[in-house]
Amino acid sequence: MEQYKKEFIEFMVDCGVLRFGDFTTKSGRKTPFFVNTGFYRTGAQLRKLGEYYAKAINDKYGLDFDVLFGPAYKGIPLAVATTMAISEFYQQDIKYCSNRKEVKDHGDTGILLGSPLTDGDRVIIIEDVTTAGTSIGETMPILAAQGDVKVLGLVVSVDRMERGQGSKSALSEIEETYQITTTAIVTMQEVVEHLHNQSYKGKIVIDDTLKAAIDEYYKQYGV
Repeated sequence: MEQYKKEFIEFMVDCGVLRFGDFTTKSGRKTPFFVNTGFYRTGAQLRKLGEYYAKAINDKYGLDFDVLFGPAYKGIPLAVATTMAISEFYQQDIKYCSNRKEVKDHGDTGILLGSPLTDGDRVIIIEDVTTAGTSIGETMPILAAQGDVKVLGLVVSVDRMERGQGSKSALSEIEETYQITTTAIVTMQEVVEHLHNQSYKGKIVIDDTLKAAIDEYYKQYGV
């Protein structure tokens, strides 16, 4: 596992973004782990998060694309932080764009904020985490309505590695449905591998009991 992936896992724990307990996902699944990027709340945290996303994007896609699109609302700071990191570390000036939940009819009108989308733009979508592919189904029509843009891929922070609407993983379904490439900074397999029975800051984050609960979850929802 790459060093930046290990650092990112520990970063999520430090920020309270990666949590373990009893949760319900947007798709209604009961889960023993939850990833909520809304708990990145400081400038320093967002700066670091953008760096991890930038590394994952560069590793998977390179930087030959035009726009990083962050769906409202959580995707907005992700897109901003990551384009800033790409500029700083790779000297590439990528545009950022997000959507509004409501169309604005005065001033900077329309459904988009940030850079407008134009015909021929190559777009990568950035999100926090995808469980059942619900969010991407809302985002793709917004992008298609803007013109002849090419969506190259989707990057998320954590691949939960579970089924989407059918028998395949959510990210695999997204790839097949929309003909795009998906990636994640880390997978849950990598998270468990790095934290199971390993002491981090004097504490075992994933002990055998929690590991068993995660295994049971994947028996029901895993691929």
